[in-house]
Amino acid sequence: MTADLTSTVTFDFVSVLSQAAAAYRGHKGTRPSAEILVNALLQAEKSAKQQRLTYPFESLLGKWQLCFATGTKKVRERGGIVLGKGLYVPKFIKIHISFNATLEQDSARGEIGNQVEFGPVLLKLTGPVQYLGKKNLLAFDFNQMLINLFGRIVYNRPIRSGKVQTEDFYNQSIAKLPFFGFFLVTEDFIAARGRGGGLAFWIREI
Repeated sequence: MTADLTSTVTFDFVSVLSQAAAAYRGHKGTRPSAEILVNALLQAEKSAKQQRLTYPFESLLGKWQLCFATGTKKVRERGGIVLGKGLYVPKFIKIHISFNATLEQDSARGEIGNQVEFGPVLLKLTGPVQYLGKKNLLAFDFNQMLINLFGRIVYNRPIRSGKVQTEDFYNQSIAKLPFFGFFLVTEDFIAARGRGGGLAFWIREI
C-alpha cells in the first residue's frame, strides 16, 4: 500500500521523532535520549514492514539535515552485526543529504547530494540514484566531489570516471551498490537503514 504521510503510522514513535526534530531545531522541548530514539526508529521500521508501506520517490525530494545516526559493530560470538548506541550530530557540524529528480521520463532516477559543513570548509559529493519504490530502496553512487573553502570553490572534479560512471551505474545490480532502505517518510523527517545496517534520521531543511 502507498503510505499516507500522517495517518498510517502510530502515534507513539511518531511523537518521539517529532519531539526529537523540534528539539534539534531549537524549538521547545528536550531531545529524547539516544536509546529512546533508537527504539522509536526500530518501531517505525517494524510498522512499515507489517503494513507493507511504500513511499514514492517524489516524497524524498528536497534537502534534509542529518539529526541522528547509529553505527554498527560485529559480534563474533553471534556471528552478526548489532546496532551501536547512536548519537545526535553535533550542532557545529552540518551534514545534509539532498535528492533531486532528473528531467527524464524515468521517475525512479535522480541525483543525490551529500555535504558536510564544518566552519569555513564545505565538502559535497554528488552522483546518480535509482529508486525501487516497491522496496523503498534508494541505491546511489558518488562521482563528483566539490570542496568549498571560505566561500570559494577550490576543488570540483569527477571521482573515478565521471559521466561514464553514471551511465554504468544504472546497469549495476542494487546488491552491488550502497543504498538506503527508507521505512518512514513524512513532510518533516525521513528515516532509513543503510546497507551496513545502521539507522539514520534526517529532518527537512527549513
